[in-house]
Amino acid sequence: MIFVLPVNILQAVSHIASGNSFIDYKILFEQERSHNIELRLQIQSLQLQLAELKKMLFGGRAEKFVTANATAVSQPELFPDDKLGQIDVVKTTLVKEYQKQQTKLTVKHPGRNPLPESLRREVIELMPKEDVEGLHPVGKEITEKLEYRPGELFVKQYVRPEYIKPSNDGLNASRIIASLPAMPLEKSVAGASLLTHLLVSKFVDHLPVYRQLAIFKRQNVNINHSTVSGWIKDAMRLIEPVHDLHCRQVLNTKYLNVDETTIKVLDKDKKQTTHTGYYWVYYDTQRKLALFDYQPGRGALYPKAMLHKFKGYLQTDGYDAYETFDKVEGVTPFCCWAHARRKFYEAKEYDKANADAVLSLIQDLYKIESYCRDENFTPEQIKNYRKQHAIPVLNNLQSTLTEMLLTKKVLPKSPFGKAIAYTLTRWQKLCVYTTDGILQIDNNLIENAIRPVALWRKNYLFAGSHERAQDAAMLYSLFATCRLHNINPEHWLTHLLEKINSTKKENLHLLLPQNYVANFKQQ
Repeated sequence: MIFVLPVNILQAVSHIASGNSFIDYKILFEQERSHNIELRLQIQSLQLQLAELKKMLFGGRAEKFVTANATAVSQPELFPDDKLGQIDVVKTTLVKEYQKQQTKLTVKHPGRNPLPESLRREVIELMPKEDVEGLHPVGKEITEKLEYRPGELFVKQYVRPEYIKPSNDGLNASRIIASLPAMPLEKSVAGASLLTHLLVSKFVDHLPVYRQLAIFKRQNVNINHSTVSGWIKDAMRLIEPVHDLHCRQVLNTKYLNVDETTIKVLDKDKKQTTHTGYYWVYYDTQRKLALFDYQPGRGALYPKAMLHKFKGYLQTDGYDAYETFDKVEGVTPFCCWAHARRKFYEAKEYDKANADAVLSLIQDLYKIESYCRDENFTPEQIKNYRKQHAIPVLNNLQSTLTEMLLTKKVLPKSPFGKAIAYTLTRWQKLCVYTTDGILQIDNNLIENAIRPVALWRKNYLFAGSHERAQDAAMLYSLFATCRLHNINPEHWLTHLLEKINSTKKENLHLLLPQNYVANFKQQ
């Protein structure tokens, strides 16, 4: 067995061997102590990185703080031996990519496949508005649209009797037939309810198109993937004006939450890999409106461009990009207590006593917020209650954190020391929420709005292009707003697609989810 001696002991042995009799053991002790502290900090830092990596790979855990006098049910460890698993390493050989010459071939379109006769027909007979009494139809013009009801594909068949009406002098005749109602896609067999089902299944239920087509195939309805992709693309363009109006309404507020999350995107300029893009999410907490905006990066220029006209409160996490708003006139940036609390929660494993003391004070702040919600306080009452109860807790918390650093109870480079530094450097921004009763203590509301994106990432892995990522952001904005207002997204989107082509531009606001509640929910 080989023993490795610490550096300072080796220095002492060498010192004695060289004939020097005096050894300053105090200096050696201090050197060894300093060396051990550095090693311990390095180990803690690596452990914290490993914990964050596990959280990214296997999902987040609840950041629930339980006080010493409370009981909590322990959960079994997922990996009791801290082994993430074993893999077999297989030798691979890199094969040069085969380049095939592309030949453009023009093929005549074979025509649209007829809708299966086995599907139920819902016949709708449309009569002309003109008087046809005494006239006999000379034929029928039939238009079929493929529609959807939960668990059933069916055909909505519009039957329009056609009439020939002679003129008064009997020399001429005119054709009389009812007009078709406005359709979302005039030259498509897809009806409003089917388009809605495709979009809701994809962006709410996270069901890829190829899986939906497999379900349709079991009902003896074969639709090409390219055809459905075209329907979805055309429907997106149809919804764009409503989304643009929604975007302007979200940004026209005096209080916004902002956060961002990643999305993998295929990029034609990056071969054999994906580009990491970002969804920047803006949330109006007062009117419960969410806005997703796709951008290719995470730089400060993206929120700055989006919010160039914004004036009011801007609540964010501690990301450096948001510091650009510190110097913007009319904007009051402030920070989120959930992010500060998370730092102490993660450091709890390395300094439990100090972490429990800090987390207990932060918990008092959240108890105050909970009480205000339970009592249905008005914004002015919330402001006054925070002034009486939250500000003393904040002052106590600031003194506690400062004392821990000044008395050297906590090492600045330790995980707990970094948590203190994160909090104290943003202290003024963390206290802004107490100045106005409409403000929230944290950004948790916007984080709840972002959660569907995580499910989307697991089911789709990546977006097909930057344009498709922005299209997805458009629907995420509208569907998230539906969820915030407890609206069935299928009911709302079907209504929008049925009405969009017959709605005047000045009335488009009536089709927004937040207005659907008041105007159309009971219809």
